Amino acid sequence: MFNIHFIILLIFLVIPFGSINLKAADWPNFLGPSKNGISSETGLIGSWPSEGPKEIWKKQVGTGYSAPAIRDQRLVLFHRIKNEEIVEAFNVRTAELIWRHSYPTRYRDPFGYNNGPRCSPLITKKYCFTFGAEGLLLCLDIKTGKQVWQRKTAEDFKIPEAFFGVGASPVLEGELLIIMVGGQPNSTMVAFNKNTGKTIWESVGQKTWEGVSAIGWPGEPLVRWNGFEKLASYSTPKLATVHGKRLLFSLTRQGLVALNPKDGSIKFSRWFRSRVNESVNAANPVVSGSQVFCSSAYYGAGSFLLDVGMDCESFTEVWSTYEKRKIDRKIEPVLEIHWTTPILHNGYLYAFTGRNEPDAQFRCVELKTGNIKWNREERWRAYSSKQPKVYGRGSALMADNKLFVLGEGGLLGLFEVNPNKPIELARYQVPELHYPCWTAPILSDKRLYIRSEDYLICFDVAKK
Repeated sequence: MFNIHFIILLIFLVIPFGSINLKAADWPNFLGPSKNGISSETGLIGSWPSEGPKEIWKKQVGTGYSAPAIRDQRLVLFHRIKNEEIVEAFNVRTAELIWRHSYPTRYRDPFGYNNGPRCSPLITKKYCFTFGAEGLLLCLDIKTGKQVWQRKTAEDFKIPEAFFGVGASPVLEGELLIIMVGGQPNSTMVAFNKNTGKTIWESVGQKTWEGVSAIGWPGEPLVRWNGFEKLASYSTPKLATVHGKRLLFSLTRQGLVALNPKDGSIKFSRWFRSRVNESVNAANPVVSGSQVFCSSAYYGAGSFLLDVGMDCESFTEVWSTYEKRKIDRKIEPVLEIHWTTPILHNGYLYAFTGRNEPDAQFRCVELKTGNIKWNREERWRAYSSKQPKVYGRGSALMADNKLFVLGEGGLLGLFEVNPNKPIELARYQVPELHYPCWTAPILSDKRLYIRSEDYLICFDVAKK
């Protein structure tokens, strides 16, 4: 029998030291390493005291709704201070500044929301990509913060002004950086070379939607293109492998489009837009096997589930709010999600539903049927001095079979992932946080990071 010391020595001789990956899970882009709000980390706390989880550090930051990104012990924050959009890299353990890159901005939100960036940074081993509220697409050297290239998309493409600034984060597919630009007439989606910023392909727009049936609208009229429609939504595209083929699912302002990410060719599309002009799509598509789920909170749009055909160029509609309500108008909407992307686990969706604060509910829905499994009312009007504070609408991430939830009023919660009933394990009203907390929490190396419009806070959530 081999001596245990000899076996250990043999391992180090056979396996190159540099190939042993001891670093914790990174969170390098919007919704984390799997781009679905789910982390593989384990060994996390199952509760916390009334004073909340242990705080490691906190810092005042500028405005914005951009979630931080973490890779190789660097946290990148994209925010705005005065009249500058700022990209900063910090040491994750100490919050000490590593580098800072800034540029002027004149963006003003026409509806009175904050004027900071909405899109999360995307970090690779070499680069940091950001997409500003005015459409400045920027590539920085991740080690130094120096600019590699930039594209002023508002100048390079014919883009109607968005309702709330630019809000769909960048995604990467090989050498392609894919962006929801929203350019007329057929540049809703654009792919750039990640190393140079050169345009590789443009797709989706008038050719996609003109003449299609406006599903869900009274009489389902045919769409007539006027040439100045807003095209971009606030939903970050989702890349997935379906039936062995790579597809890019993009929930644009007009609806869901499936594309070949290599060349932008359109496989199929499905109209999904409220007939009210002042409406947006914001939650990301959720892909499970060959099925795709989409939801919107605006004026009755609701939700739908599609099953993609083997050719990846067709689909079958499994269910939709629209079809359910054609049978019974009194049926409660399955999910009407304003901005947060649902967490999908073992066939069940966990999400906050509701267009405005008074409509908010926390809900579990069976994906294959659209049946509501449980529901927690989180409406502001349900709150009184005798009741616990509600979450309102919120965002969540899943790790270690738990949901870490951040309500829009700064209430931090911990829930068991349970399709049978909602089980709240802990809650803590973070003193520094206040409405609106619309940025999704992130997790890396057993540290939970949450932000508001003026604070970024790091908590220790390791099980002791």
